[in-house]
Amino acid sequence: APIPIPGWKPLSLHMRMGAATFAHFPSSLAMLTSLGVFPSHLAGRRLLASMSGVSGVGEAISTTRARIAALGTPTRPPARLVAVSKTKPPALLLEAYAAGQRDFGENYAQELIDKAALLPADISWRYIGACQSNKAKMLVHGVGPGLVCVETVDRLKVAKALNQAVASSLTRSKIPLGIMLQVNTSGEDSKSGCDPAEAPGLAKEIVDSCPHLTLAGLMTIGAPRELAPEEDDPDFVKLAEVRQAVAGLVGVPPDSLELSMGMSGDWERAIRQGSTSVRVGSAIFGARSYPA
Repeated sequence: APIPIPGWKPLSLHMRMGAATFAHFPSSLAMLTSLGVFPSHLAGRRLLASMSGVSGVGEAISTTRARIAALGTPTRPPARLVAVSKTKPPALLLEAYAAGQRDFGENYAQELIDKAALLPADISWRYIGACQSNKAKMLVHGVGPGLVCVETVDRLKVAKALNQAVASSLTRSKIPLGIMLQVNTSGEDSKSGCDPAEAPGLAKEIVDSCPHLTLAGLMTIGAPRELAPEEDDPDFVKLAEVRQAVAGLVGVPPDSLELSMGMSGDWERAIRQGSTSVRVGSAIFGARSYPA
């Protein structure tokens, strides 16, 4: 049975916080509750810092950040690390938070809404799951200004739904929402995303018709491949080519558009090929577990 924590909004059944999850630091959680999990509170910061190392998540964050920094160059700043935390309990996200992580990626709208209500307000949430137009309002209104980007826009209908949701949101105060075009660079039927040839036109339509959205860049998942260390991934090559075409049609410098590419198994290669944002999950939080 879940540990009762006064003042904490219950999560959906598949995300409830079980006794085993919090066995290592129940007193810390009680204190977090009393503090309202406000990161600006000095005691709260100290408490979060004391949680580091409980599961190894904090160490994984630090190690990954160091490896990302080592791949930076004078002309290429370190890529953003997005910690992909789907199906993971808030306790593990707090440990990552204590290690300095602020960018988190979630795949399920309701799970993201639930976590955003529980966790510190200065977290930047990125939605990286399949985006449906009928869930746009729930996502935008439910997360509020903490939602900084939806990385999986692949249709004008979805973009317009997000645009309308931002326009009608009281909590965002008309703060534009960042979006990325998801491009199916591998051409696999199992992958979401627009066709590379259609991306420039779609980007132009979104920029012209969605004033409450900001085109932040492009995203791809790509196909798993066995490549030699020195080989380039063709999906990453393709996304960079699409960015050039999108930038030309929209009328912005290519470097102003981010490239979100690279996950736990290939993020270092992705950075070497120009990724500005990598999505790392299992390498930080461990293998995912799903409800039966």
